[in-house]
Formats: sequence, structure tokens, C-alpha cells
Amino acid sequence: MRLRFRSDSWYLVVLFVFLIGAGSIFLTLPISQAKPVSFIDALFIATSAVCVTGLSTVDMGSFSHVGQIIILLLIQLGGLGIISFTSLLLILPGSRIPFRRISTIRSFYVDGVEYDPRRIVLTIMATTLIIETIGAGVLSFCFNQAGIPDFYFYGIFHSVSAFCNAGFSLFPDSLEAYAQNPGILITIMLLIILGGLGFIVLQDLYRRITRKSRYLNFHSRVVLGMTLGLIGLGFIVYFYFENTNSFIPLPLGDKIINALFQSVTTRTAGFDTVPQNLLSQPSKVFTILFMFIGAGPGSIAGGIKVSTIFIIIILMIRHPSPEGDIQIGKHRITGYTLNRATVFFLKALSLLLLGALVLSLIEGNRGVAFDAIVFEVVSAFGTVGLSLGLTPQLSLAGKLVIICIMFAGRIGLISLSFSLVRYKKYDITYPEGSVLLG
Repeated sequence: MRLRFRSDSWYLVVLFVFLIGAGSIFLTLPISQAKPVSFIDALFIATSAVCVTGLSTVDMGSFSHVGQIIILLLIQLGGLGIISFTSLLLILPGSRIPFRRISTIRSFYVDGVEYDPRRIVLTIMATTLIIETIGAGVLSFCFNQAGIPDFYFYGIFHSVSAFCNAGFSLFPDSLEAYAQNPGILITIMLLIILGGLGFIVLQDLYRRITRKSRYLNFHSRVVLGMTLGLIGLGFIVYFYFENTNSFIPLPLGDKIINALFQSVTTRTAGFDTVPQNLLSQPSKVFTILFMFIGAGPGSIAGGIKVSTIFIIIILMIRHPSPEGDIQIGKHRITGYTLNRATVFFLKALSLLLLGALVLSLIEGNRGVAFDAIVFEVVSAFGTVGLSLGLTPQLSLAGKLVIICIMFAGRIGLISLSFSLVRYKKYDITYPEGSVLLG
């Protein structure tokens, strides 16, 4: 078997490295800074923006208006990078697309949904522009009512950051000052959810609403069902544990909205209305779990995706048939899909364990608590951006570790689910190897 480095994942890696490198250089320019920012911090912010994570070692006030615009552009380019710009790279060299690249593109799409590369790019960009424009308009109105002077820019920035599930905020305490502003919180939540569903689901919903399709496809039903289920579960958990804890100063109505907001933002968005270090221990555990799960596949969000955890849960409660498949209702999940989900889950878990170990060796000697380290690593991998306050305190080595984890978490949709190395197969059948389990 001969190894050939021909995977399209390398195009994505090169694209992201270029964006991060260019962004770091631009953010170190004097015109981009309101306060002195070191190169390592500029690199950290650029990586966090391109990987739509939201973790930040310095306050956004450290950057000038130009620097904040650069961060906004990095968020937008990074948010669309995995699908839109990868597809652009595939179709720009010529009108004819190699069969191998068509297979890569189609691996992100399901039956009944458009998979022509040019239409994919147009659909994604048009959908993004429409949703972000509406969100910016509503947020600008809300910020104007709240007395924000530069409310237009604040509206645009937070709309893009929310839809791209980036979690960057121009406010030093994220959205904590607006914990009792339902207009802002509800708008941010809707943008986060729409950005986390995935363009496949959004397109399928549009076809269903416009009656171009009678039914939602199986993938959309799984993603929507898991999304609603996780939001509902998170709301119950956070309301129960934080009602008499971090939500004490809030009226009942604001407690309900903040519990719902915490449930939504934990799955890769990164905004917060209460300091995460004030959450109870059970809430922190659920936050780590939700950050690991993430949102929908083919979306701007990170994590291992709700469809992956759906398959893992199914595998835990049902055994595959002798052919390796599992039947759910009137649909059959193939053994190939089951294997891919399992391998992806194990790769992600291995990366998290390795990241937690390395960061513990670096930051643990400085007295940093292990729960803060685990929280930080999962947040970086899931491209969430929530933190227990460790990010600004990271050492130089710790920052480099988190940068690597953010990068791996962002390109993980392709690079972890598809091997970077392709194998050339030969028609050889080997004898079965029996291994006892349990």
C-alpha cells in the first residue's frame, strides 16, 4: 500500500495558515492597535478569529477601529472558509472538476440538496449576507436604544460574530452588561442557532417552507431534533442549578432568558451573560459536555457535531446488524457512517486528552486548577470561546498550545473526519483477525 498526500484537506490547512499569518501581521501594525499588543497576542487573536473561537488574551479595546475591522474580516473569512472558500479553491483552477474533488464536495451534502460547487458558494454567501444583514439591523436598533454611540458598527460586528459562532465582543465583559436586555439576547441567540444548523439544513428548511419539498430529509430531522433537545436539556440544567446561584440578582423573566442563552451559547458561540467561573460545578460539567458536542455538521460552528453524538448514542443503545448497519425508523445508517462517526469521536477525544495533558504540564506548575485547564482546552477545540478566566493568564507556551488546539478544532471537520493521507488500495484479501472484547 503506497501513501499519497493528495487529500483536499491540505488546501484548507494552507488557506487557514495564510489567513492567520496575514491577520497576525496586520494586527501588529501600529494603525491596528490602540494599546501595545505583542506578536504572540496578535497571533493568538488572529487564530481565534479565523478559527471563530472567541478566546482572547487581550481586550478588544486594545485594538483600534481598524484593528477591530481586521478581526471582523478574519471572523467572516474563517467562518465561511471551511465550505465556501474550500469550494472556491476547488472550482477556480478550471471549469472541469476532478472526480476526486467532486467526491470531497459531495461528502458534505446529502441526497435532495444541491451539491453543485458554484451553487453551493452562491447559496452560502447569499444566505450569510441576508441573515447577517437582518441581524445587524436589529442589533443596531437595540444598541442604539441602549445608548451605544457607534451602534451601527457594534451591530454589524456582533451580528457577524454571532452568526459565525465566534463569540468575539467589543464589550470588555462580553454581554454581561446586557443580561437584562431581552432584545439583544434573543437576537444573538437566533443568529447563533442559524449559524450552527448548517447550510444543508437551512436550504432544506427553505425548500420545505416554500413547498418545493414535501418533507425534511433525514439529516435535517436529526440535526433539528438534536439541536432542540440539547437546547431544552441545557435550559433545564442551567435554570435549575443557577436559579439560586449566578442568576440570583435577576428577575424570573431574565433568569429564563439567561438560562436559555447559556444553553445556546455553550455549543460553540462563546458569548456570556454571567462570568463562567461563577457557575456551579454541575453547570460547568454540562458546559464542557456541550462545548465538546458543538452544533450541526456543515455549519460554521465547531465541536464533534450533533449528528456524530447522535450516532454514538445510537451505537450505545443498539447493536448493528450482521451487515454492520443500524435501522432507525424507515432509514438505515450504514456501517461506513457508523465507523466514521466512531473514529471521528475517538480522534477528537484523543486530541482533547493530549491537549489537557500538555497544558497541565505547562500551566499546572503555576498553580492553575485542572478544571480551568480542561475547560480551556475543550473551549479551544470546540471553537467556543468561553473561559473560566485562564486565557489572559496563559504563559507563552500555554498560548502556543491553545493556538494549536484552536487550529485543530477548526479544521477538524475535514482533517479529523477525513484522513490527510490517501491510500492506494490493492486487491488483496487478508485473513480475519479475531479479537476478544469485554
